[in-house]
Amino acid sequence: MAEQLLVVEDDSTLRELLSASLRLAGFEVRAVTTGAEAVAGVRSDPPDLIVLDVMLPDFDGFEVVRRLRDGGPRLPAPAGPPPVLFLTARDAAEDRISGLSAGGDDYVTKPFNLEELILRIRAILRRTGGRQPDAHLVVADLALDPEGHHVTRGGVPVLLSPTEFSLLKVLMEHVGQVLTKRQLLEAVWHYDFGGDDSIVASYVSYLRRKVDAVEPKLIHTVRGTGYVLRRPSR
Repeated sequence: MAEQLLVVEDDSTLRELLSASLRLAGFEVRAVTTGAEAVAGVRSDPPDLIVLDVMLPDFDGFEVVRRLRDGGPRLPAPAGPPPVLFLTARDAAEDRISGLSAGGDDYVTKPFNLEELILRIRAILRRTGGRQPDAHLVVADLALDPEGHHVTRGGVPVLLSPTEFSLLKVLMEHVGQVLTKRQLLEAVWHYDFGGDDSIVASYVSYLRRKVDAVEPKLIHTVRGTGYVLRRPSR
């Protein structure tokens, strides 16, 4: 399962470049533009790591980390605050010290090399453990417990058959990624020889009736390609 990153950057060009590059590197990426959005995003759906610009339009990145670690509603246990890589044009020694003292795990100055940034992110995730296997999967208000075989939507239990559960798990593990019918056949039904893919459409339909009985809809059809579970647009 891909690690989830939250990119906090108010420069639209850099934000889009970072998001696209990190997705190509195999990460799942969400992006926001302000400190307030960052705090809210971490509390509602904690990522595995935050790539955090220091200079933001409302309050700086150091304050974002202080609010996550010291004030306001606490993050869901046992997750705790995620690791942080600060990203900034400021390279003075006192800024580095401030960032690390505030609770940052690394500090990269602009302009930077994308390959080096990705290597630093992976190094932090190795040190901190990243996302653990069999962790609960959460997308918006949809939650899946792999060990307990338990699913909720908006806190309300959703009763699924074993096959529906397996299909939802695969979609949630690849949130934002379009999966073909063949990929789903192999992952859920273990057909590696081109079995009848009409069964996929049938089970996606069953799953939608249960999971997407409320708004916003999370499971989408990409015509001519397959299916994707997407986070609601913000």
